Amino acid sequence: MGITSAWSITAHDDALIGALAPRLLPLIAAERDEPFARERWDRWRREPLPDFRTWWSPFGRSAASEAEALGSFDELTASGKHVQKMYDGLSPEDDFSLLTDVWDLVNGEEIFISAQSKEFALRAFFHAIGPDRAALIPGWCGNFLLTSAEVRETLPAVERALGFSPQERASAEDQDWCTTATTRKASWTGRCGCGGTPRSAG
Repeated sequence: MGITSAWSITAHDDALIGALAPRLLPLIAAERDEPFARERWDRWRREPLPDFRTWWSPFGRSAASEAEALGSFDELTASGKHVQKMYDGLSPEDDFSLLTDVWDLVNGEEIFISAQSKEFALRAFFHAIGPDRAALIPGWCGNFLLTSAEVRETLPAVERALGFSPQERASAEDQDWCTTATTRKASWTGRCGCGGTPRSAG
């Protein structure tokens, strides 16, 4: 089985954001309020993961503890059942999909998209920047819907999250396995992350 994931950020006027809000904001809130969601987030903040090249290397008790931490991070950054409705349809009576009803309406200058085969863009991004910076990103685990006023309000925090010295940037890029030549040792199968991204199997 193969999986394809995509994480996208698009720009829209407040009229469209207002139309999307009743559909999307409850789904994002539902993901944040899922049992264990906050516990997984807090664990990652307490125990940031080490260099991804070392994952699964230890044996015995340390390996079991690492596996639990990696599994928790995997679940935290997975595409949950609520967010997945943004792409699969909200209900049998409402076939709304971000793919056709939003993404198809924007041009290349108004959309950022990272599509990965058998990998998860948001998961790699969060690991690379670490939990303290990730906490400054609005929304929940890569999912957000912001008005223009909220963009202005959250911009300083986002700039702090993404403001790197040359050394910090190099360190973060080294931990982004989607852009490094090294193949990640961990084998994540049957999951799709990227915080509210479409998934397909084939």
